[in-house]
Amino acid sequence: MKKRIVIKIGSNVLTRQDGKLDVTRMSALVDQVAWLRKQDIEVILVSSGAVACGRRELTVDHSLDSVEQRQLFSAVGQVKLVGLYYDLFREFGIHVGQVLTMKENFQPGEQYRNQQACMAVMLENDVLPIVNENDTVSVTELMFTDNDELSGLIAQMMEADTLILLSNIDGIFTTHPDDPTAELIREVAPGRDLSEYIQPEKSAFGRGGMHSKYTTASKVSQAGIRVIIANGERENILTDLIERPEDTPHTEFLPKTE
Repeated sequence: MKKRIVIKIGSNVLTRQDGKLDVTRMSALVDQVAWLRKQDIEVILVSSGAVACGRRELTVDHSLDSVEQRQLFSAVGQVKLVGLYYDLFREFGIHVGQVLTMKENFQPGEQYRNQQACMAVMLENDVLPIVNENDTVSVTELMFTDNDELSGLIAQMMEADTLILLSNIDGIFTTHPDDPTAELIREVAPGRDLSEYIQPEKSAFGRGGMHSKYTTASKVSQAGIRVIIANGERENILTDLIERPEDTPHTEFLPKTE
């Protein structure tokens, strides 16, 4: 049976310092996902970046509130983002499909089953699902906390073996990563409390931060799925996590077993 991995790529991984999309890094990650598929691993991609894409596409000469900005920039940016993924994956002969979802789709019932069936049939037909929140209609209380939460729900829905959360730091440290005494926590046993080590900062271009990654990783590992937090800015991070994990900085949450 094929292994199944959900990979979440955060906004900070996909954007440069000026907030524009980092197409070079995006291309490198696509190369690595193509390599994973050659190893007979099924991949579901949860990708941020739509709002950042849209913000750089449009110049708006009047004020918009935060909801209007999110709706406008995500609507324009999602087209550009998926178009880029389409072109990059096509070089490898890989078909991609877009899944835009909302929090209510994860309540038990028909919508949940429909979404699950849609992604299952995509995987059965060798189509790579690219998932994002439907920001054009999801506002305030209807929104996911961020794409960390979304990727965790997708991993559980699709019974993935592993969830990889790609951030712009190597994982969870014993103190702030900039502190020279900081040590990377390599392995987290089920149920271990790391809250004392979690910094409250949000990410620069996304809604998340290490707190949301920790919360998601704790929940998903309790559901029996391995979770890895790693640095998506490192070259060959995905291939290295598979081929030489012991030499690759990351934090791994071990899955709870029955």
